Amino acid sequence: MARIEFDQIAHSYYPNPETASDYALKEINTLWEDGGAYALLGPSGCGKTTLLNVISGLLRPSRGRVLYDGTDVTGLPPEKRNIAQVFQFPVLYDTMTVFDNLAFPLKNRGFNKTDTTRRVREVAEILDLTPDLNKKAAGLSADAKQKISLGRGLVRSDVAAVLFDEPLTVIDPHLKWHLRRKLKEIHEQLKLTMIYVTHDQVEALTFADQVILMYEGEIVQIGTPEELFENPRHKFVGYFIGSPGMNFLPCTLEGQTARIGGATITLDPETAALGSEASGTLELGIRPMHLEVHGAAVDGAVPATMNAVEDQGSFKILTATLDGHTLRARLPEGHPVPENTAWLVFPPQRTKLFADERLVR
Repeated sequence: MARIEFDQIAHSYYPNPETASDYALKEINTLWEDGGAYALLGPSGCGKTTLLNVISGLLRPSRGRVLYDGTDVTGLPPEKRNIAQVFQFPVLYDTMTVFDNLAFPLKNRGFNKTDTTRRVREVAEILDLTPDLNKKAAGLSADAKQKISLGRGLVRSDVAAVLFDEPLTVIDPHLKWHLRRKLKEIHEQLKLTMIYVTHDQVEALTFADQVILMYEGEIVQIGTPEELFENPRHKFVGYFIGSPGMNFLPCTLEGQTARIGGATITLDPETAALGSEASGTLELGIRPMHLEVHGAAVDGAVPATMNAVEDQGSFKILTATLDGHTLRARLPEGHPVPENTAWLVFPPQRTKLFADERLVR
């Protein structure tokens, strides 16, 4: 395994980039620790696969350095970086047996027969492929083929890192949870450095110890799933993480209160103080689950017009309008639903303030 570092990495697919918008990856300085489980999360087109290909050597960055354990490998091709990569669609040999597919990376590097057989059987057991070892890959289901592809990436214990590029896209939904759990178990057992690209927040949050959230070619936040949910440092993080995402309301500050039209909302003293020093467009942010909903006026509540209620089984999602802005609240099972007006309380400790889309902190 290796400690992988990006030193001022940026990449553009244009020969002569001039502006920031010409770059698929804007300047990135970050570190992947040896043995860590990381997820690269973000929407399509945000730069996840480009970043992964820079790590693996499939793509040479326009500028900056890639370091493996302090050694500059920027100019080295993939085969010189000792990387295993698992792609969105299975990469295997249909005419070979499952055993031979798993053994191929080891045989190609001169491993002896005893060590190869032992390692193949270990990985097959982890991925529940033991009953299929003597079957031809061509006759297996799509999810079994992808497990073989995963196994080919995991079978070498000497790799610097294993890179996964949306490996569960072709897997049936009911099998995704099982394979995500398997990958987590594999990481705990083998302590390999794993970097997993996905646009699915559930995959990222259940697999990774650290989630790297990307937006328009930038890394906007790195943290644990809890940190991303509770303390999003960028408006996009608040919007993208959580279902529904964080509510955002444009506001102005008046002392310790935020004003949204005719409504005033009390802020935490530290948040208000930091907000008074911030420049740019201010927005108040709060998670739907933290927004308190009442059917009548209570201390500190502001009135909002009810729009709709969606029953999600174990909870309800209430949609309301405050000064022309839509917001959502998550109501636990059994909580009374207001009829026309919802009185909303914004707990100060749960209410965030953003300036030009960045958390005020």
